[in-house]
Amino acid sequence: MQDLLSILFYIRKSKAQDSELGTIYLRITYSGERAELSTFLKVSLEKWNAKANKLMGSSPTSKEVNRNLDMIKKNVYRAYQEMMDKQQAITAMKIRNRYLGKDDTRKHILEVFEEHNMKMAKLVGKDYTARTLQRYKTTKRHIEDFNIATYSASEYLVKDIDVKYINSFIYYLKTSVDLSHNSAIKYLSYLKKVIRICHANGWIEKDPFYNFKLRTHEIEKEFLTKEELNKLIEKELSNQRLEQVRDVFIFSCFTGLAYIDVTKLTHNDIILGIDGEQWIKVKRTKTGTISNIPLLPAAKQIISKYYNEEQKAAPLLPMSSNQKTNSYLKEIASLCEIKKNLTFHVARHTFATTVTLSNGVPIESVSKMLGHKSLKTTQHYAKIVDRKLSDDVQKLKKVFNKGENIKDRKFK
Repeated sequence: MQDLLSILFYIRKSKAQDSELGTIYLRITYSGERAELSTFLKVSLEKWNAKANKLMGSSPTSKEVNRNLDMIKKNVYRAYQEMMDKQQAITAMKIRNRYLGKDDTRKHILEVFEEHNMKMAKLVGKDYTARTLQRYKTTKRHIEDFNIATYSASEYLVKDIDVKYINSFIYYLKTSVDLSHNSAIKYLSYLKKVIRICHANGWIEKDPFYNFKLRTHEIEKEFLTKEELNKLIEKELSNQRLEQVRDVFIFSCFTGLAYIDVTKLTHNDIILGIDGEQWIKVKRTKTGTISNIPLLPAAKQIISKYYNEEQKAAPLLPMSSNQKTNSYLKEIASLCEIKKNLTFHVARHTFATTVTLSNGVPIESVSKMLGHKSLKTTQHYAKIVDRKLSDDVQKLKKVFNKGENIKDRKFK
């Protein structure tokens, strides 16, 4: 393998035409590939021996230059040998960078995150959403703050990240940032993806996440019951701003669309299905999967309410920002005497549970309407429905168990 590596010094003449000096350059050749750099040593063109690869003569200057060249050569070979010992992928450029102290094994985690985020920013709207990019940026900020708090420096070498670092980061997110377990695990998953990139590029020898399980806690998804949904539909709202937010929320309750997908809806997304009925066919922003949703009467009424013949290419429904929408929904919940924490995503959960699964729609169909990539994701809603059914059965049993004998156990 040593035969694959060649180290050569050569002269580049100074730009001034009458100059008698030249700069010595180093050329590293490995397996036919070249990498070059300046040694910054200036010497007399007349004294340079290209064949011997050194300066001629025994003057103090010649001896000093030749000693420097020998040292450079030894250091290049040392860099090469270190890479061989670690069984790293070798190229002429990587040998050069290691000799200069710029090798990839000295990569810092924030540097890698920044490179990753810059590449992702160019793909927003194609492969990623702006929201996903923002989450990676937030993760980078949390890591920077964590490094400063824990190691008194913002940067931390990728090669030094291990299970201890990961556990310390989780602890920091839960305590100093005051995040829930699931939120902390979410940020950890973004770190994991960047670490996987580092491992794939050979910047870290072992993946610290290899046997590390990112387990989230199962959380009950908030949804509206039939009674609460009817309260919302029937409530007279004098404020137009609240009425529009309520209407869009109800539309989502009967379509299962997430906030970002509703904001992008136009009349062009409404198609005629094979059953002759109107359907919404859209690609989910979050997953890129296609959602096919039948337009139920309640959703049709809301579309008709805001229909504008002259603006068919405009958004289908009037939308406020996500932050304002969720703020208005809390006002609406208070007016409707709904005690739950009403956010726009509750509408999607309501569609999955109260509107579809509770009314006997097969879970496979619900999964397709929601645009889930896996049936496993939809099954969580089925568990909620089963639990509610179990509670209802328990109430029914209490009704029948009131009597002393079978004749007394009847509906009243």
